[in-house]
Amino acid sequence: MRKRTKARECALQILYQIDITSDSVDNLLSAFWEDKELESEVRDFGTALVKGTVENMQKIDEVITKYASNWKLKRMAVVDRNVLRLATYELLYREDIPHKVAINEAVDLAKKYGDIDSGKFVNGVLDRINKEEATHGKAG
Repeated sequence: MRKRTKARECALQILYQIDITSDSVDNLLSAFWEDKELESEVRDFGTALVKGTVENMQKIDEVITKYASNWKLKRMAVVDRNVLRLATYELLYREDIPHKVAINEAVDLAKKYGDIDSGKFVNGVLDRINKEEATHGKAG
């Protein structure tokens, strides 16, 4: 598995924990990385993705809600919601990541960790976000 793919997978797991617990981001990051023997590049990129997503969560959630037709964020599966958050962060705030890569990686994560329709759902929402938000300049 490529380093950035592994980092995204780890970031998704951490975002999932953040979503379902009341523990602090720093505590969850420390606990997650503590027992993992991963290269520093994986750890650093994963941590950057988590922190960036959390720091921009309000705007990210607004954008997802706008483009997830007929879906309230709270009603989405936890995996789908956090895959969308992670990828939306990459689309809007990470100029070093090609949009196609961010979307493809998110769809793969959704297929791996979500239900049977997660990949299609995530792809559709991210495609709309990419066309409408990401192509008109970065959020901020």
